Amino acid sequence: MTEVRGECDERFAAVRQTLEATLADGRDVGASACVVVDGEVVVDIWGGHADAERTVPWERDTIINVWSTTKTMTALCALILADRGEIDLDAPVADVWPEFKANGKEQVLVRHLLGHTAGLPSWTEPVDAELLYDWERACSLLADQAPWWEPGTASGYHAVTQGYLVGEVVRRASGKSLGTFFREEVAEPLGADFHIGTGPEHDDRCARVIPPPSLADQLAGADPESIALRALSNPNLQAEQSWEEAWRRAEIPAAGGHGNARSVATVQAAVSHGGEVFGTRLLSEAGAERIFEEQASGTDLVLGIPLTLGIGFGINSEETPLSPNPRTCFWGGWGGSLVVNDLDARMTVAYVMNRMGMGTVGDDRGIGVLLGAYQGLAAS
Repeated sequence: MTEVRGECDERFAAVRQTLEATLADGRDVGASACVVVDGEVVVDIWGGHADAERTVPWERDTIINVWSTTKTMTALCALILADRGEIDLDAPVADVWPEFKANGKEQVLVRHLLGHTAGLPSWTEPVDAELLYDWERACSLLADQAPWWEPGTASGYHAVTQGYLVGEVVRRASGKSLGTFFREEVAEPLGADFHIGTGPEHDDRCARVIPPPSLADQLAGADPESIALRALSNPNLQAEQSWEEAWRRAEIPAAGGHGNARSVATVQAAVSHGGEVFGTRLLSEAGAERIFEEQASGTDLVLGIPLTLGIGFGINSEETPLSPNPRTCFWGGWGGSLVVNDLDARMTVAYVMNRMGMGTVGDDRGIGVLLGAYQGLAAS
C-alpha cells in the first residue's frame, strides 16, 4: 500500500482510504486531499510521487497546476469586489470596460461572464496557445468580437476565456491584476499557498501534470463548425504547456493556478463558512449566498452535459447531485482536480493530483474523496 502522510481525523478515515486506494491501483501517481469542517482542518493528506517516473516524493508543500479549479479563486475575487460595491454583477461589463461593448455586447452583464453565458467561450480569430501569455491581446480580442449566441440565454463553458473576461473586470474595478488582487486580498490574509502567476521561488516544488490524450484527440470526429469544437480547439491547448516557465509566470485565471488540496480548501472554506474562516472574513454571508443565483440550467453548449450554473460555480442539482444539501457549489479542473463547498454542512472538500484523467471538470477519484468526506460527516 502506498504511504499516505499527513493528518486525518479518524471519523474521516474513508478519505484516507480512498487516496490510498487510488495511489495503490495506479489511478493516481501523486495526489493530496483536504477537508475543512466548521472551521477545523479534519483531513490534510498527501502521497505518491510528484513525477511520472515515481522518483520524487509528493511532499507536504508540493504544488501543481490545477487547471479550472483556478476558476473558483477568480470567482471569489469578483464576489469580494461585488460585496464591497466596487463592481455590480447586474451591470453591463462595458460600465467598467468600455471597449467591451463592441460588436453587440452592450448588454452583456458581469454575471454573464461568471455564469458562462456571455457567448464568448473562445476567440473567434484563430490563435495559438502563446496568446495566453499576452494579457492585453487576449482581452482586446475578446472585447472586439461578437458573441457566438445571445448572451444570457444559455451556458457554453468559457474554458480559458472566462479568466481574462472576469480578470479584466477585476483589474478595471480594483486597479490590480487578478493575480495580484488574489494574492493580496485572499491568499496572504488566509496564509494559503495558492498562486495565480507563480513566482520563481516556487519552481523547485512545482510538480508537472501527467498529460491525458489531448483535447483535440478527444474531440476527433466532432463537427468542425460546432460550438464545442470551435471553443475547445482554439487554441489547441496541450497539458504539457503547463510545464513551461512562461505558463507558471503568467496570470491565467481560468486555468493556470498552482496549489495543492490544502491551499484550495483553505481559500474555498471562506465560501462554505459564509464568508469568514480561520479568523479572516472575505465576504459577507449575503455575498457568499450570491453564488446560488442561477444563471443557466440545461445542456451546456460546449461541454454537452447538463449543468446548473450560478455566479462563478456549478450548483448542486438533480443532474449533478454532489451533496445531500442544497446550498452546495463546486467546480473541478481538467484531468480531475475538484473542490466542493457545502454551506449547509460548513464543509469544503478539495482533491488535487498530477495524473490527469479524461474529464474536463473532475472525475471519479475526486468524487471518491467527496463521498468519504460525507461518510465522515455522518459519523460525526
